Amino acid sequence: MARQYKIEDYRNFGIMAHIDAGKTTTTERVLYYTGKSHKIGEVHDGAATMDFMEQEAERGITITSAATTCFWPGRDGNMRRLNIIDTPGHVDFTIEVERSLRVLDGAVCVLDSNQGVEPQTETVWRQGDKYAVPRIIFSNKMDKTGADFFMCLDDIKEKLGARAIPLQLPIGAENNFLGVVDLITMKGIVWDGDGKDAKFSEVEIPEDLKEKAVEFRGQMIEAAVEMDDDVMAAYLDGTEPDAPTLRRLIRKATITRTFYPMMCGSAFKHKGVQQLLDAVVDFLPAPSDREAYKCIDMKTDGETARRPVDSDPLSMIAFKIMTFPHVGSLTFCRVYSGKLEKGMALAQTTRDKKERVGMIYEMHADKREEVKEAFAGDIIALGGLKDTRTGETLSDPLKPVLLEKMDFPNPVIEMKVEPKTKADQEKMATVLHTMSVEDPSFRVSVDQESGETILKGMGELHLDIKVDIMRRPPHNIEVNVGAPQVAYRETLARATDIDYTHKKQTGGTGQFARVKFRIEPNTIGAGNEFESEIVGGTIPKEFIPGVEKGINSVWESGILIGFPIVDMKVTLYDGAFHEVDSSAIAFEIAARQALKEGCTKAGIKLLEPIMDVEVVTPGDFVGGVIGDINSRRGQIRNQEMRGNATVIRANVPLANMFGYVSQLRSMSQGRASYTMQFAHYAEVPRNVAEEVKAKYV
Repeated sequence: MARQYKIEDYRNFGIMAHIDAGKTTTTERVLYYTGKSHKIGEVHDGAATMDFMEQEAERGITITSAATTCFWPGRDGNMRRLNIIDTPGHVDFTIEVERSLRVLDGAVCVLDSNQGVEPQTETVWRQGDKYAVPRIIFSNKMDKTGADFFMCLDDIKEKLGARAIPLQLPIGAENNFLGVVDLITMKGIVWDGDGKDAKFSEVEIPEDLKEKAVEFRGQMIEAAVEMDDDVMAAYLDGTEPDAPTLRRLIRKATITRTFYPMMCGSAFKHKGVQQLLDAVVDFLPAPSDREAYKCIDMKTDGETARRPVDSDPLSMIAFKIMTFPHVGSLTFCRVYSGKLEKGMALAQTTRDKKERVGMIYEMHADKREEVKEAFAGDIIALGGLKDTRTGETLSDPLKPVLLEKMDFPNPVIEMKVEPKTKADQEKMATVLHTMSVEDPSFRVSVDQESGETILKGMGELHLDIKVDIMRRPPHNIEVNVGAPQVAYRETLARATDIDYTHKKQTGGTGQFARVKFRIEPNTIGAGNEFESEIVGGTIPKEFIPGVEKGINSVWESGILIGFPIVDMKVTLYDGAFHEVDSSAIAFEIAARQALKEGCTKAGIKLLEPIMDVEVVTPGDFVGGVIGDINSRRGQIRNQEMRGNATVIRANVPLANMFGYVSQLRSMSQGRASYTMQFAHYAEVPRNVAEEVKAKYV
C-alpha cells in the first residue's frame, strides 16, 4: 500500500496554553469543522471528545495529551492531513506538554484575550523555544468581558520577548465581537450568529478600523518582505507583494521563527476557527520542511542524520504510553524517517532491547483505526511493544540510531499510600507500575525500613489524580493516603578530603579496601559527578565501578534525613588494595563509609523546592494576600494590573503552600485565583531546617 498523502501535505501540530485559555474547546471546534466529530463536546459539560478520562471530564481540565488525525483542504483544494495533539495547561502536567512538543513540527499557542500571557503560557513558550517549534498565536475568548487583543500583543513582546505579527484584527470585542479583519486580503470576515453552523461572509472593513488596518498591514508587509531580497527591493520601489507572495514569505518567517503570526477569534462562539485551520495549512511546517534529524549511529558512535523521507532507514520516538481497556498498552510514536510495517522487528536503541510491532493504529482521541503501515511524518500508536518507555528511540535493527533523549523533571512532592486490605497489595503494585511507565514525572518507591509505598510527583493535583485513578473502576483499590510531603534535597556545605580504610579479618578471606576522596560542592543544578584520577594502579580498574556504586547509594539515600544528595562532586585520587583480601564489594563498602564520614565532617545543608506563585486578585484584597504570602516565607517579586485585577508574583517554599487554595478563597470571598510552578531548590533557613530534621529523625 502506498502513502495516501504526500509528506508535504502533513501538518503535525499541538495546541498549547495556560490552563483555561480554551485549548480543548479550540480542538473540539477543529474536529467539528474537519468533519471528525459531528456533535461538539463542551468542556464545561464534561463532554469534550479529547478529554476522555473521567477525571478530565469532572475537573474540566486536560490531564493527558490526546492525539487525533483529521483533514482540511488547502487553498489549492488538495486535502492536508492534520495530526493534532491537545496538551494539558495545568502546571502539574508540564511533562505532557514537553513530550508532545518534542515530536511536533509546529504549535498553536492559545491565549485568553482577557488575561494575556499567564505563567503557564510562559512555561509552554519556553518549552517551544527549547525544541525550536514554529508557532502561530491564537488570541481566543475575544467575546469575553475585558478581552483586549492589543494588550495580548504587548504582553507577548514584554513577557515572552517574542515578535508577534498580527495577520488579523478583531472587529469589536466582548459582546460586540462580530468577526475579524484579514490583513492579507484587506477584507472583513463577519459571522451571522454564534452557532456552530453560522455562516461567515466577506465585507468591507468597517470605517473605524480602516486606519488601524492600514497601519498593521504595513507592519505585516515590512516584516514579511525581510524574508526575500527581491520582494524587498520591489516593495521599496513601491510595489506591494500580492497575497500568495505574502503567504509564502509569512510561511518562511514562521518556519524559521523570525516572527510568529497572530490570529484572533472565539472558539466557543465558533468564530475564527476555520481561518485558524487555513493558517495552520498555510504557515506551519510540514515534516519535510524540517532539517534532517541529528542522531547517534549506534554502530560507530559517531553523529549521523535521518531525513524526513520514506527512503531513509526507519527511526522513531515513543513519546507516550497509555493503557486502554480491551486493547492493553499502546505506545504513541512519531515516525521521523522510513517506513513501518505490521510485524516488523525493531531495535530499541536507548536501552539496547529488541521489539516487534504488533498492531498499528491511527488515533482519534480514545478511538482508533487499524492500519497496515505508517510512513515518515506519521503519528501513530503501536500495540505489542514490551520494553519501550517514553522518550526512547526505535529504529531499523540493521541501521540502529539513537535520537535526542527527553529530559524529565524530578518530583517535588511525595505521599505515602497503603492499601486497606492485604488482597489489594499486589493489585496496587501492578497499577502503580503501569502509571509510572505511562508518566515519567510520576515515581514510585518503597521505603526499605518501613515497607511503605511512596508516590512522588509534580504537585498535589498530580498525586490526587493518580490516587483517584486507583480508587475508580476498573481498579477499585481502596487506599489510605498520608499527608503530602515536600521532597527535600541535601547538598554539601563545603569541600573536604577523606582517607578511609575498610578492614575486616575473620577466618577465611578477609576484606580490605582503602580510598582517598576529595569531595566538594558542585555548581547549583549541575548534578552529581564522580571522577577517578587513579593512575599507576593504586586501585585496580575492576574495583572502580564498586567505588562508584557505593557513592551512588549514599547519594540516593542521603545523610541527614534520608533525601537524595544533589550537586556534589567526588574525586577518587588515591587508595590501596590487598592482593587477596580486596574485592569490588570491599571497595563499595569503603566508598560508602568514606563518603558518609566526609559529608558529616564537611556538613550537609538541606534544600527545599521554591515555587513560582502567581495570584490574580481584585484590588480590595491585595494587602491581605501579600501579608499572607509574607507569613509563608514568601518573597514578592512584583505586582501589576491586568485589566481590573492585580497580579502578584512571588517565590514561596512549597512546604508553606499546602492548603493555600482554601485560605485564598476565604480571604478573597472566593474571587482570587492562583497558579504555581516549580522554580528552583534553595537552602532551608537554619531554624526551619531544625524543625524539619526533628520531624524526620
